[in-house]
Amino acid sequence: MRRRRRKQRGGGCPPAASCRGPVPPPARGPAWTGDCQLQTPCRIQKCTTDFVSLTSHLNSALEGFDLEFCKALRAYSACTYRNSKVCRGNLVYHSAVLGISDLMSQRNCSKDGPTSSTNPEVTHDPCNYSGHTEAREHQGGEKAHPTTYLFCGLFGDPHLRTFKDHFQTCKVEGAWPLIDNNYLSVQVTNVPVVPGSSATATNKITIIFKSYQDCTDQKVYQAVTDDLPAAFVDGTTSGGDGNAKSLRIVEKVSGKYVEMHAKYIGTTVYIRQLGHYLTLAIRMPQELVMAYEESQDLQLCVNGCPSTERIDDSGHLPLPVMGQLLPPGGAAHPWSVYTLETATTKCHEKILVKDIYFYSCVFDLLTTGDANFTAAAHSALQDVEALHPRKEHWHIFPSNGGCPLVGPLLPLPYKCFTESSTVSTGIKLSQSHSLEVETVLRIFQGKHFSSSLVQGKQFSSSLAI
Repeated sequence: MRRRRRKQRGGGCPPAASCRGPVPPPARGPAWTGDCQLQTPCRIQKCTTDFVSLTSHLNSALEGFDLEFCKALRAYSACTYRNSKVCRGNLVYHSAVLGISDLMSQRNCSKDGPTSSTNPEVTHDPCNYSGHTEAREHQGGEKAHPTTYLFCGLFGDPHLRTFKDHFQTCKVEGAWPLIDNNYLSVQVTNVPVVPGSSATATNKITIIFKSYQDCTDQKVYQAVTDDLPAAFVDGTTSGGDGNAKSLRIVEKVSGKYVEMHAKYIGTTVYIRQLGHYLTLAIRMPQELVMAYEESQDLQLCVNGCPSTERIDDSGHLPLPVMGQLLPPGGAAHPWSVYTLETATTKCHEKILVKDIYFYSCVFDLLTTGDANFTAAAHSALQDVEALHPRKEHWHIFPSNGGCPLVGPLLPLPYKCFTESSTVSTGIKLSQSHSLEVETVLRIFQGKHFSSSLVQGKQFSSSLAI
C-alpha cells in the first residue's frame, strides 16, 4: 500500500495542472496530457493591452467618443471575466476590475451592449476615418503612424489662425475660401464693421461636404447672421445610411452654436454666432487638408491671407480709434466707449492668459467698441482647447524681446519707451499704455518681430511694425 501511494504521487499531474480521472503515463504535447490540462496563465496584461489599442485613437472632443469608449470597456470587462479563475490571486487583475467599474460609472456605460473587437478586419468601417489607420496597419503588418490633425479658426474682425498656427489679421471683405480640397469646401463672407475702418467681420459661412463613396451624398450647410440652422440646406440633419451617421449636425445652443461631425473624413466643425457676427473653428486630418489641386491654392486656412489683404499691410497696422472725442453735433458711436485701460480690463474678465487671443480682444474692442468681440475671442480660445491636437500650441505669445514687464498684465515685446507718447487722436497715453498699444498692434503681423519701433514722441495714424 505504501509503495502504491508513492507511485501515484510520482505519476500525477505536474504543478499548475488540474487532473480528472486516471492519469496515463507522461506524454509529449503542448498543453494536454490525457485528462490532465495545464492551467491557463493569467492574461490580464493582454486584456489591458487590447483595451489600450481600442481606445488610444479616440478623442473625447469628437462625436461618438462615449459610444466607442463604452464598447471598449465592455470588451475589457468580458476579457477580465474570462480570466477570473486563473487570475484570482493577481493584484493587477483585481485593480483592473475595480478600474473598469469606476470608468463605466463615470461614462454611464451599461453593462449590456455591443463590445469592441480586437480584429481590425471585423471592426473596420470605411465611413469611419479613425479606423483607417488600424486597417492599414493590419494590411501592411507594420505599425502605422498616428493620424496628424490640424486646426484652423476665424473670429473677430477678423483674426485668422491657419493650419500652420500662423496668426493674421486681415481685411478680406466679401466672399473668400477658407478651405477648398477634395473633401470639403468652406467659404466665408465678411462685411465692414466700422465706417472708415478696414476691419471686417464674418456674417455668412457656407460649407460643402463633398460626396464620398457610400458614406454621404454632397451636403451643403449655410449660416448667416441671425440664422444659424441645425440642418443642411436640404432640410436633413445627417448624411449616410443606418444609425451610425457618417455626417451629422448637433445643435448645442439654439440659433447660437452648432457642431458638424464628419466621421468619414475625421473632421469636426464648430460655428457660433456672437453678437451680429459668426466664428468658425475646424479640425481636419493633415492628409486630407493637403489633398487639393494646384488651382485650389487660394485657401486662407492653408496659405493665409494675401499680402494685399493683411491689415498690417507693408508692415503698418492702422491705429484703432480709442476714446476719440465726438465731432461737434456727432451722434454717439458705440466704438467710442472703450479706452485702452477699460478694454484691457474688459478682456481680462474673460481671458486670463495674456496670449494672442487676449490681445485680439483688446484690439477688437478699441476698433469696434462691441463687447461681443470679447465673447468671440474667449469662445475662439475655447474652441482651440477643444479641437487643437497639441496642447503646447494652444496659446501663442508675443516675444518679450528682453524687456521687463510693464504693469501686472502686458509684456514689453519691443524697444522700451522712456517717455509718454501722444496718439494722433489727441489722447495722451501713459508709458505703460503706450507699450500696450504697441503690443496690441504689433502682434498681428503673424511672424517674428525684428523691425524697430517708430522713433519720436508721437504716433501717426499707423504704426510701423
